[in-house]
Amino acid sequence: MGTHVIKMPDIGEGIAEVELSVWHVKVGDMVVEDQVLADVMTDKAMVDIPSPVNGKVIALGGQPGEVMAVGSILISIEVEGAGNVKESAQPAAVAVKEAPVAAPKAEAVVESKPAAAPRPAAVCQGPMVAREADERPLASPAVRKHALDLGIQLRLVRGTGPAGRVLHEDLDAYLAQGQQPQSTAAAAYAQRNDEEQIPVIGMRRKIAQRMQDATQRAAHFSYVEEIDVTAVEELRAHLNEKHGATRGKLTLLPFLVRAMVVALRDFPQINARYDDEAQVITRLGAVHVGVATQSNIGLMVPVVRHAEARSLWDIAAEISRLATAARNGKASRDELSGSTITLTSLGALGGIVSTPVLNLPEVAIVGVNKIVERPMVIKGQIVIRKMMNLSSSFDHRVVDGMDAAQFIQAIRGLLEQPATLFVE
Repeated sequence: MGTHVIKMPDIGEGIAEVELSVWHVKVGDMVVEDQVLADVMTDKAMVDIPSPVNGKVIALGGQPGEVMAVGSILISIEVEGAGNVKESAQPAAVAVKEAPVAAPKAEAVVESKPAAAPRPAAVCQGPMVAREADERPLASPAVRKHALDLGIQLRLVRGTGPAGRVLHEDLDAYLAQGQQPQSTAAAAYAQRNDEEQIPVIGMRRKIAQRMQDATQRAAHFSYVEEIDVTAVEELRAHLNEKHGATRGKLTLLPFLVRAMVVALRDFPQINARYDDEAQVITRLGAVHVGVATQSNIGLMVPVVRHAEARSLWDIAAEISRLATAARNGKASRDELSGSTITLTSLGALGGIVSTPVLNLPEVAIVGVNKIVERPMVIKGQIVIRKMMNLSSSFDHRVVDGMDAAQFIQAIRGLLEQPATLFVE
């Protein structure tokens, strides 16, 4: 038997270090070629690290949240044959940190011994498992809420997800084995003194760093304007009724992207990037629209490239494709970089007003609030109209307040008279 050491690969584009986000295997697991071993986070995207060999995991080279240099030892696998590590090098290869079975604690980093036996909780085959009183099982907020509603103590449930994460199916299995939870009513009013420490790692760390950087470096200011979207919504409904079955359904977002493209022709200073270190503003002819998208691992901004050259249906299809890739964690680095202006929307949850944070080095972000029906006075008559606010932010170092207001007013005019979106 030999040892095959996998080192942190060079992902390209000058990246010298990456963050280890999550392990998909643990010490003692048997792995096969092309099986995903771990996910690592670069500045822009999550990257899968597959196994090039078949074998048994004997050591992990880091813990989730650890920043690792390219070329450092990621994982050691026992394989048939000689492997790629000489005998004298094996002790150094295996004397590394072992990933924790449960959720990692931010302050705890413990060196593992290669011969250490796994904890009983990690090998329990039943639905119920005994954890230490202070050990917090790994689970999503939805699973925690479900367990609370059912009166189930999560620390008693064996998790079958990655790193021992408790899933909804594990709660079902717990109940199917005849375990008796507290009554829902009793659980809802029971005293709670539990606490949970959640390390800020992976995508959440990147989001935190980028938001902090943006708010510290840029001179944010926001401008809010209300728009009567009755006409564009009527046009959207008509196009969906006529062409939806063959070309796909249109949401409001493609119309907004089209309005931004047309308005930017008169405001090139807004379709720009600002390099504040070099003190250079780059105005771009191409309109690459970043569309803020919520995913299971946090906020991502996939990019609709060359929106100026796309039709409504082409824009809609690309937004849908990119959003699906981002939510599934499959968006590539190229799909998550290079935007010149960003569009952000919470859809029906959009609220009345927001103050979106710039996606540096861009100098503008257009925020969409929810559509509501309200009584409006038009030509002395009270009528019901569909109204929506745009809450947009700009970098005051580059964009003057008058220019920002006129840009949003131009978008307003285009959406309130939607035929002008297509008049050249």
